[in-house]
Amino acid sequence: MTQICDAIRDRQVISFLYKGRTRTVEPHLVGYDNDGDLTLSAWQLSGGSGQGFRDFHVSKLSGLTISPQTFAGPRPGYNPNDKTLSRIVCRL
Repeated sequence: MTQICDAIRDRQVISFLYKGRTRTVEPHLVGYDNDGDLTLSAWQLSGGSGQGFRDFHVSKLSGLTISPQTFAGPRPGYNPNDKTLSRIVCRL
C-alpha cells in the first residue's frame, strides 16, 4: 500500500496484474470499503474494460510496478470524499 500512496503523492502511473489482466492506471485514492477491503480507486488507462474510474481490491493485485510516467492531476469526476469508502488512507 505504501508504494501506491507514494505513487498517488507523486502522480505516477502504476501497472499491476488484476483478474488475469495487466492494468495501467492513474491512482487517485486508497481506502477501506464498507466490507473492510483495502481498495484503490484509479483512472484506468488500459488493460480492462476501457478507460474510466475503476475500483480494485488491493489484496487481489500483484506485480505492482511504478512507472516514471506522471499524470497532471485528478480526472473529471474524481471524488476525494468517496462515500463508498469508510476510511481514506491516502488520496490526491
